[in-house]
Amino acid sequence: MNQTAIFWPMLAHVLLIYIVYCVLGRRRYVAVKSGEAKASQYKARSTEPVSCATVAGNLSNQFELPVLFYVLCLALHVTNGVNYLTLALMWAFVVTRYFHAWVHLTSNDLRWRSRSFFLGAVIVLLGWIWLALHLLGVI
Repeated sequence: MNQTAIFWPMLAHVLLIYIVYCVLGRRRYVAVKSGEAKASQYKARSTEPVSCATVAGNLSNQFELPVLFYVLCLALHVTNGVNYLTLALMWAFVVTRYFHAWVHLTSNDLRWRSRSFFLGAVIVLLGWIWLALHLLGVI
């Protein structure tokens, strides 16, 4: 299998980050334009309107668990550990991140948000377990 295929899920997640940045910028602009917020409020995140704070929170989420995803993808690439299973796992993780972001930026239903987060965390854990077994020569 082409080892560079692992970079496509990474690029898909980077796209999600930029989408969330755009949503955040748009919501902040609308909040200031409507009078809900003043531009000076954005100096400290604690004073952001709720409509913006949830997006800012989601943006922070994109740099927490995904750090393990990025390191795992790079480790798989370096060790020639990319195969159809690991690639499918990484794509599945990205899907959970898109779903998590969609829920967070729309209904913010904690039940669905937490489930998608948990599923993504399990997927990345499975990837790390596979990497460990690969490094041990078991698989």
